[in-house]
Amino acid sequence: MEPLLLFPDPAPPELAQALDLGGYPWKPAGDQMSVDRQEPPDGWAGAVVCADTDPEGAFAVCRELRKRDIPLEPLLLLISGAQLGDLELRDDLFDDFLLTPFHPRELEARLKHLFWRTGRGTRPELIEYKDLVLNLETYQAAIGGRPLDLTYMEYELLKFLAAHPGKVFTRETLLSRVWGYEYYGGARTVDVHIRRLRAKLGEEHANLIQTIRSVGYSFGQSRWMS
Repeated sequence: MEPLLLFPDPAPPELAQALDLGGYPWKPAGDQMSVDRQEPPDGWAGAVVCADTDPEGAFAVCRELRKRDIPLEPLLLLISGAQLGDLELRDDLFDDFLLTPFHPRELEARLKHLFWRTGRGTRPELIEYKDLVLNLETYQAAIGGRPLDLTYMEYELLKFLAAHPGKVFTRETLLSRVWGYEYYGGARTVDVHIRRLRAKLGEEHANLIQTIRSVGYSFGQSRWMS
C-alpha cells in the first residue's frame, strides 16, 4: 500500500500513533511543495488533512490536491467542532470529515469505509478481536487504542491465541506451535508468558485469556458462538 499524505508536518502525535496502529503507512507534508516533492512514484494512497491548527494551510493543500488532473481521493479532513462552519461551500475539497479530538477506532472505521468506497488501497493484514488489534506486518499490538509493549515471544503467543478464538490449547501444543519443535522449555515457560500477557492486557482485558483447568489455555470466544 502506498503511504497516506498527512498534513501538517510534523503530524499530530495522536494521529501518527493511530495510523501506525491501524497499519497505514504515511508521510507528513507541511505545504504543497513538500506534497509534490515527497510523493511516491505510484502516487499517494490518499490523504488525512488536519485543519484544527492551521486551517488556511489545510484547505490550501486540499484545494491543490483536488485541482490535479486526477483529484486525490480519498481525502479525510479532521476539524474541531468550532470549525464546522468552515465546511460550508467546501464540500468538493474532502470525501469525509472527522471531529477532533477523535477516537482511534472511529478514525480507522472512516478510513476503512473511504478506501472501500473509492476502491483504492488495502490495509495490511491484521488480527482483530474486539478491542485487540495485531498488525502482522509491523509486529505492533494495541487494545482499545492503547499500544501494548510486548516482547517478541509475547507477541507471537498472543497472535497465535487471538488467531484461534475459543479453541483450547495444551501447554505442550503452545510450546511446539509458538516456540517451535526445537524448544526444550517446560510448561512453566507458557505459564510465565501468559501471566505477563494478562498483566499487559490490563485488568479489564486480562480475562481474554482463560485458564482451562487440567488442560491449558484459550482466548476469547469462538466466532461460531452466539
